[in-house]
Amino acid sequence: MGVLSGKIALVTGASRGIGRAMALMLAREGAHVIATARTVGGLEELDDDIRKAGGAATLVPLDIKDAEGVDRLGAAIFERWQKLDILVGNAGILGKLSPLGHIDPSVWADVMATNVTANWRLIRSMDPLLRQAEAPRAVFLTSGAAGNFRAYWGAYSVSKAGLEALVKTYAAEMATTPLRVNLLSPGPIATKMRAQAMPGEDASTLPTADALAQAALPLFLDPVDVTGEVFRFQRESGKLVQQ
Repeated sequence: MGVLSGKIALVTGASRGIGRAMALMLAREGAHVIATARTVGGLEELDDDIRKAGGAATLVPLDIKDAEGVDRLGAAIFERWQKLDILVGNAGILGKLSPLGHIDPSVWADVMATNVTANWRLIRSMDPLLRQAEAPRAVFLTSGAAGNFRAYWGAYSVSKAGLEALVKTYAAEMATTPLRVNLLSPGPIATKMRAQAMPGEDASTLPTADALAQAALPLFLDPVDVTGEVFRFQRESGKLVQQ
């Protein structure tokens, strides 16, 4: 039995990259993982790996921007489990790296809808379920781009800065409850999104998503009593440090 045995965990964007690694880690530690993503094939491959590891998952094909779908998911979780112990808000997109004046309005809207608004809807739908758990934990994936402003990264940087404001506000509102809400900043990780942002970079020189996920485990354990903080993955030590 793992340290998360009996816990119910929801992971968004779970079909690949960091979301997949987080879902697999949580399942290995005994949590029943509710895995959401747009890609059905990716979810099925994740399910195969979770089963091989002796874990269990519920697959939910879902576009995180589908607000009504997120609400239906919340209702389904309540009907089956009446609670949610762990929420991992991972789903996100890079958009296009471009001068601000050249960003297509549809691209800007898509980045904001996915990286900010969808997470607000996720909080709105899952908050009542998290409150039903004994020691609930919510972790949202942010980026150094939220505070490190570089040319051409405008849409992504603004969206992650907005996400941090959203999550820290939620943490402040939950400060007197058992719910602990934090942010995880992975840094450079060997993922498809990283390759999209940094073409030509040697991915073999970067930490893996699995290494990040394992380092993140303490954020979901009962002794963690900090909230509203950003934890950064330190590649040198392979551990998280509070930012």
